[in-house]
Amino acid sequence: MQICRSVSDIRRVVAGLRAGGGRIALVPTMGALHAGHMQLVAEAQGAYDRVIATIFVNPTQFGNPADLERYPRTEARDIAMLDMAGVDAVFIPTVAEIYPAGDETIVETTHLAGVFHGAVRPGHFRGVATVVTKLFNIVGPDGAFFGEKDYQQLAVIRRMVRDLHMPLRIHGVATVREPDGLAMSSRNVRLAPEDRAAAAVLNRALDAAEARAAQGAPAETLAETLAEVVRATIATEPRARLRAVDVVDADFAPAHGPVTGRIGIMVSAEFGEVLLIDQREIGK
Repeated sequence: MQICRSVSDIRRVVAGLRAGGGRIALVPTMGALHAGHMQLVAEAQGAYDRVIATIFVNPTQFGNPADLERYPRTEARDIAMLDMAGVDAVFIPTVAEIYPAGDETIVETTHLAGVFHGAVRPGHFRGVATVVTKLFNIVGPDGAFFGEKDYQQLAVIRRMVRDLHMPLRIHGVATVREPDGLAMSSRNVRLAPEDRAAAAVLNRALDAAEARAAQGAPAETLAETLAEVVRATIATEPRARLRAVDVVDADFAPAHGPVTGRIGIMVSAEFGEVLLIDQREIGK
């Protein structure tokens, strides 16, 4: 596996891989890798000829400087995991490499970035869209893989790729979970033991909402019913502070009235100082 730390280095490696033929997939990460990231890699390897991963803790998507400072960084372990998985190259740039002096250009989905979870994390999706655009421009992949856990982030990236006519395919990969149902996240290691145990309530809330949908509810009030089930379930866990629960339709608009087809349920809650998110898609 080749390790690249500059734009020129990764572009040289990409050119060499392309010269050998085949299609290239990109797996962007912020490091602190876990089994969920490895599933992204495995899916990419199954669909493309070459896989490039990135490790970059993007400062522009953190609203709280302390949260950025506390974000886990495990570079040596991450490199070993990617190498063992058979990744062809990993790009590990510095902040200055991605945001050079005088950098002033941003990318933003002007509506989608500010609604739902974007209202809870102002500026977050602008930072995501900007850094992902930079990584796409630097690497030039044929496809890119993202987890479905951050349901809105995936929607933002897909909208951005569509709107800017970017020539690549975006793949969503199902959330990988711990035995108790908690969605795998690099943030989980920051949870105190009591909060880690409590955090499983997110998955229980989504399970309860899905079960309620399966029981049948008046179509006109289904979205409101499911949101209330999530709120009520999370309210049973005193260590959880619910930040948001949103039910959206296939076009990522608030689901209301007679609901037909696919809907997504998004939830975010704080446990101690750690904000966790989860999602469930119903009616695929």
